[in-house]
Amino acid sequence: MSDTDQHPLSAQDCLVALMVAVSASDENIRTAELVKIQSSVNMLPIFADYDIDRMNSVTQTVFDLFEQEDGLDALFGLIRDNLPERLFETAYALACDVAASDGTLTEPELRLLEEVRYELNLDRLHAAAIERGARARHLTL
Repeated sequence: MSDTDQHPLSAQDCLVALMVAVSASDENIRTAELVKIQSSVNMLPIFADYDIDRMNSVTQTVFDLFEQEDGLDALFGLIRDNLPERLFETAYALACDVAASDGTLTEPELRLLEEVRYELNLDRLHAAAIERGARARHLTL
């Protein structure tokens, strides 16, 4: 078995997958969310060497998993297996930014963010600070 078979997702793929999952969680992927994902991948240092062509296959993987009964559990398994623990807070911050990007947090998005906090074992105080930062960055007049 090759390394790519053991690790089908890179750390950056995991970050993209989580952002896509948050956007798709309410079954309504909004333009603001897509723009946020795209701008994050284009601008953030964590994605400096990311092959942007992988975004389509990562997105399709998320959609395929969401069609399965235990797909969310499988997605979290992939993320835990392929994302270094030091990037768990980064993943949560990116997920919060996508959720907040359209100015509305739906119940499915809130539930998924809660699940992310649990699955990635994030400290509640750290998660609250990340959430507050996302809210502050996406306020409108």
